[in-house]
Amino acid sequence: MTVNYDFSRRYENLPVFIYDDQVEASTFLVENILTLLTQKESQGKKLVLGLSSRPAMIPVYELFAKAYENGRSFKNVVVFGINEYYPLHKDEIQSHNRFLKEYVFDILDIPPTQIHCLDGDIPRSQVARHCQDFENKIASYGGIDILITSGMGTNEPGSHYSSRTRLITLNTNTRISAASEFFGVDYVPNYSLTMGIQTILESRSIYYLAWGEGEAKAIKKMVEGNVDETNPSSYLQNHTQTEVIIDRAASAELTRIATPWLTGPCVWTEELTRKAVFWLCRHLDKPILKLTARDYNDNGMSDLITERGPFSKINIDTFNFLQHSITGWPGGKPNADDSTRPERALPYPKRVIVFSPHPDDDVISMGGTVARLSEQGHVLHIAYHTSGNIAVFDHEVTRFLDFLQEISPVYGLDLEKTKAIFKQARKDMAGKKPGEPDTPAIRQVKTMIRRGEAKSACDYLGIDPGHVHFLEMPFYETGGVKKKALSGDDISIICDLLEKVKPHQIFAAGDLSDPHGTHRVCYMAILEALEQLKDRPWMKDCRLWLYRGAWQEWDVADVDMAVPLSPEEVVIKRNAIFRHQSQKDPAMFPGNDPREFWRRAEERNHNTAVLYDKLGMAEYQAIELFRLYRKGMKL
Repeated sequence: MTVNYDFSRRYENLPVFIYDDQVEASTFLVENILTLLTQKESQGKKLVLGLSSRPAMIPVYELFAKAYENGRSFKNVVVFGINEYYPLHKDEIQSHNRFLKEYVFDILDIPPTQIHCLDGDIPRSQVARHCQDFENKIASYGGIDILITSGMGTNEPGSHYSSRTRLITLNTNTRISAASEFFGVDYVPNYSLTMGIQTILESRSIYYLAWGEGEAKAIKKMVEGNVDETNPSSYLQNHTQTEVIIDRAASAELTRIATPWLTGPCVWTEELTRKAVFWLCRHLDKPILKLTARDYNDNGMSDLITERGPFSKINIDTFNFLQHSITGWPGGKPNADDSTRPERALPYPKRVIVFSPHPDDDVISMGGTVARLSEQGHVLHIAYHTSGNIAVFDHEVTRFLDFLQEISPVYGLDLEKTKAIFKQARKDMAGKKPGEPDTPAIRQVKTMIRRGEAKSACDYLGIDPGHVHFLEMPFYETGGVKKKALSGDDISIICDLLEKVKPHQIFAAGDLSDPHGTHRVCYMAILEALEQLKDRPWMKDCRLWLYRGAWQEWDVADVDMAVPLSPEEVVIKRNAIFRHQSQKDPAMFPGNDPREFWRRAEERNHNTAVLYDKLGMAEYQAIELFRLYRKGMKL
């Protein structure tokens, strides 16, 4: 028998399907599941699903809900939840059981008797029996037909291949990753109940989902690495019916995406040529202009110099591209030839809006550029999409309200009233469960804290107080980690500001590592607002620049503008970040990076400067990178 094999995938040990975005990918998956459900029903059988409660599953569950609204019954579906925190009651906000209940069980018509989730609230003495009963229930249905996940439950590194459903101790990285759910790592349970590796692998079909750049390294390791107990996801390579479904961003590290010339013939576009040259420079630790024909030939790129060569021309073209991206005038240099500059010389000064998803993303990601735009006389506006109030620790509220008490006699304020406010606030916060939304009053105090910090940073950077805008978009203001869907009200707020300012430049966050994070929602809101306003006369002169920095950085091959920072400007940026005191030291939502945000940004900017130096550019202290938005661009 002849088997057709895609040569470009020869590095991959699992079938990987890449889609433009998570909606397209989830649609494919849900259609397959519903087809199988129909087949099962025609045979008088039930479809048994294993379901994860990770955020990556949300678009799948939303499509389930849509199918149900359109008349598709799920009464012949049986569900097994993959894992649950321990100890934790099923009704707690962070419970995996509650997540599935909110997104699946309360919406679909699955009979309660066909829903089976691990119980994080049972006594420790009953855990072993509970886990065995869970395994027996799976067996009673003939096993799991389809398991949909974006992880291996909570099977930590070191989990044995033959492991079954059990209680497991969570490692530090897992607990840090879960910190956002619990409003701080200290509140994350130390244990979890989880399906074992063998339990998962006994599922007849497995779909593994991943969205966003933040998953790219993990996907490469799982798909292209060796089977290793230090990486439990790699065990999926031993499962014959596993499909890995990802979006373009999550595919970024795969060999066929990152270095496609190593997998076979390529269509050598200008973008891919630059990407290949920069990769070759880093691979050989050589600057661009020192690359030789042999370097190209010895590293799988002979067809590049055959098609677009000679090699010297490729080197010079790439060098010039990179050199022309560097500018000390991010708003354009007046009275200068701008033919090779990333931004137009005119008009000058420009009206500029810097959109910041949270009150600190602006200075973390492009604080040096903001300072430069301000110094160079542009009409600069800073617009904060959200209040950022859920990222403020309770002790900050206590500190500020205690200060209110202390200062009351100085300004003749009602001391008894301020004491009562302080007392009530402490009572409200003491009675709150971890992750439970704050009272409206406490949320407002936290909003004021973030707002005051943002004002202070903007004042330090010389921005007109009247040009600092707190949009407080409604999608965010739920009081909890889970947000509302983007609505017309959100878009209108952005449209109103754009119409008021009529900007020549817009800067927006393009670091979309979490597909359900605030940054992504804010970015989509800006694009929708610009689409609605596309016929306005001022739009003809408006450019959208995308920054990164808080979570990741642009690939140098994709960069359209690089703004170098001097040592003094690095300090200015650092000081602006320090004005956001509630986010300094231990941040509420640190992610997997243990560094403080200022240090992440500073080291990332410095490493970019080092890279430019190694590629043959001038040596700078730090560099901030930007990408110009083009219609239809996919991040």
